[in-house]
Amino acid sequence: MRNTRTASLLAIGTVATFVSALTPARTFAASEPSTAKDPLRQYTQQQPRWERCDADSPAAFQCATLKVPLDYSDPGGRTIDLAISRLKASSPESRRGVLLLNPGGPGGPGLTLPVDPAVTLSENVKRQYDLIGFDPRGVGHSSPVGCGLTDDEQNMEHPYHAETFASDVKWARTVADKCHTKVGDTLRHLTTRNTARDMDVIRAVLGEKKISYVGFSYGTYLGAVYTQMFPRWTDRFVLDSAADPARYGRGMFQAMAERAEPAFTRWTEWTAQRHATYQLGTTPAEVRTTFWNLVARADRQPVDYDGTLFTGDAIRAERDRFSRLQKAATWFAGLKKASEGKKPTEQPPSPLPPASDRDVPSDNNAASAWAVLCADTPTSWPRDPEQYRRDAIRDRARYPLSGDVASNVKPCAFWKAGSEPGTTVNNDVRALILQNEWDPLTPLAGGRAMHHALRGSRMVTVAGGEGHIVNGTNACADDSATVYLTTGRLPAEDLTCRAPSA
Repeated sequence: MRNTRTASLLAIGTVATFVSALTPARTFAASEPSTAKDPLRQYTQQQPRWERCDADSPAAFQCATLKVPLDYSDPGGRTIDLAISRLKASSPESRRGVLLLNPGGPGGPGLTLPVDPAVTLSENVKRQYDLIGFDPRGVGHSSPVGCGLTDDEQNMEHPYHAETFASDVKWARTVADKCHTKVGDTLRHLTTRNTARDMDVIRAVLGEKKISYVGFSYGTYLGAVYTQMFPRWTDRFVLDSAADPARYGRGMFQAMAERAEPAFTRWTEWTAQRHATYQLGTTPAEVRTTFWNLVARADRQPVDYDGTLFTGDAIRAERDRFSRLQKAATWFAGLKKASEGKKPTEQPPSPLPPASDRDVPSDNNAASAWAVLCADTPTSWPRDPEQYRRDAIRDRARYPLSGDVASNVKPCAFWKAGSEPGTTVNNDVRALILQNEWDPLTPLAGGRAMHHALRGSRMVTVAGGEGHIVNGTNACADDSATVYLTTGRLPAEDLTCRAPSA
């Protein structure tokens, strides 16, 4: 998940209706004849009113608002807004369709992605596609939800300690209760499956037979669910930093904790070879001891690092850093100097700037993230708080960096079920999966699992690739995505790209 701290297709020529095997709600294709039996026609036949998104964006970047049903099994019922954006293909004569973009999350707004400099797309891709951004339902400008959560209640980092477990349970229950009180029945319908249905409404409204797609992190799961529900309308899908579709939910957090351990071991080995630079130990064992000694010391007396107090738990919470060797060594060496009263050589990064003045609840990111995760995967979350206690104790022993955080109680333990069962991803739709070897948030094993579930896919692995998200970090991987999006050709076989040596 992007984190703020996210086989040949069937021919299209026939009149067809896709019916999901897991829900009674019918999802109609835009190519169906206009009949009274098409309850989605009022949505698929909308005419978007495009306007310039804002004065600070390029004039060609346009936004519109669509209506979609809150509950697709009741399309005549309540509607919600869906904010979409468009940057038209730069070469009308070369245009081949639309490319939807999703940043991850869940809970990540994607309206500005077509003009976001953090998204690297080649000029050839921009020549051929209208770039389409959208805020998923419940997020950003798309009928945003909020639960009235305080800053502390939005913090999901809850390490296990016997003396604080009761307060952790209270926190999880409070978040769930606040959301159900504030948002009500809407929560049941904030699901990945419904967001996929919204994507298909976008496709129909734009008059496209198929959509292409680039999704990051959680966006890979969303994309995979779309391919499962709408294989006929799936064109070229790039899934960057893929989540394991079978472990999506609680298992996703646990997978992060599992992967943090070998990343930490790799970091101790690399750092020990550079003791002259970082002064953290001459052997991996010494580096490991230095780390855990500082964690223990910070638990007794928090370390003031450029105005931020780091407890031992807060240091462990920085587990994602260890996928990036040099940056982690520099950061931890500075933290150690600060603990010794010395001025660090590197200052911690400045806090993220405040959110823009969008008219959305301040807790929208957290509220929508929990809503989707909990509604999507109710069976993956135990209902007995004591099960979380046992799992947290077990996983702290197995995965000392963050096993207890991953397995500790979460709001989903007290969440009401979503509107339908989740999705089993298992199809032969063509897709391209991009994966860093040392991704801390969507580990390599998850990308391989997604590749296995999407039998028509190819996978590009960046050997030695560090950090979350491949896009824009490796020319070899970026080129493979460009070739696929512009020509439709997947690599003949799975491909390994090499990251520059650290």
